[in-house]
Amino acid sequence: MTVKRNSPENLRPKRFWAAWRRPWAAIAISLLMVIGVVACGGGGSITGQSVAGDVTAQAPAEGSAPVTAGATLDNILSRGTVRVAVPQDSSPFGFVGADMQPQGYDVDVAGLLAEALEVDLELVPVTSTNRIPYLQTDRVDVVISSLGATPERAKSIHFSRPYAPFFSGIYGATNLDVSSYDDLAGFRVGVTQGAIEDLDLSGRGPEGMTIQRYDDNSTTVSALLAGQVDLIAVGNTIAAQVIQENPGRNLENKFVMRNSPCYIGVRRGDLDMVQWLNVFVTTKILDGSLDELSEKWFGEPLELPSV
Repeated sequence: MTVKRNSPENLRPKRFWAAWRRPWAAIAISLLMVIGVVACGGGGSITGQSVAGDVTAQAPAEGSAPVTAGATLDNILSRGTVRVAVPQDSSPFGFVGADMQPQGYDVDVAGLLAEALEVDLELVPVTSTNRIPYLQTDRVDVVISSLGATPERAKSIHFSRPYAPFFSGIYGATNLDVSSYDDLAGFRVGVTQGAIEDLDLSGRGPEGMTIQRYDDNSTTVSALLAGQVDLIAVGNTIAAQVIQENPGRNLENKFVMRNSPCYIGVRRGDLDMVQWLNVFVTTKILDGSLDELSEKWFGEPLELPSV
């Protein structure tokens, strides 16, 4: 889905570069210097391709131009379009509305990003499983898809500073006596394959716990409601919607797995893109844009950890 920058779909007429003339521009620059580059360690790729050094070209998607690490920002500006991976099954971050169009917090952030770059927006719906491969194979330029940062993921991609709050937890019926990882023994726990909750369960779950993996968040939630699993490991925003829509099921948060704010993902070596994104996020925090979106989609003010 491509949104023209001058079309009604755009969120605001203001331009990013004009924002530099505002009084807090110097603050944004200072914050950028402190923030630096997050998660830019070396290492291999999750696709199994060997990587030598930080600036490495990933295998391009069929029919696409070769991927040159560090050139993404220039490519976007010359192409006049930014391709953004957004979630299709993770309300309120991203989902398909009644009009069959993508909507949600991440979709609106993608609109702000294209507006700031002064280019057209191409939305690419993704799942938790394919969002990083899409980035590595040049099907998208950036990932704005409720993406958490981990040391393992940092071997494959780079991250911006946090742009959205998020925490993961175990959810189930109130009559289940579960308050820690150890208590999961003997239970069937549903999780979305490839999500950060899957990584946590695999590494910290006790013996005797059964992990059942599903392709997307909707299927994971459906498994709980259908009685195919006893508990699910999901993000707080997804669980909140499920609890609200199913008051008779007496569902609750059993314990918090991790506080994991969301980051924008880019290819390894794209330091220019990381730097630009850090300034973008900083200015959108300072001008209140992200706070407005947080109120709109989460029903509460924006609260980000100081990282």
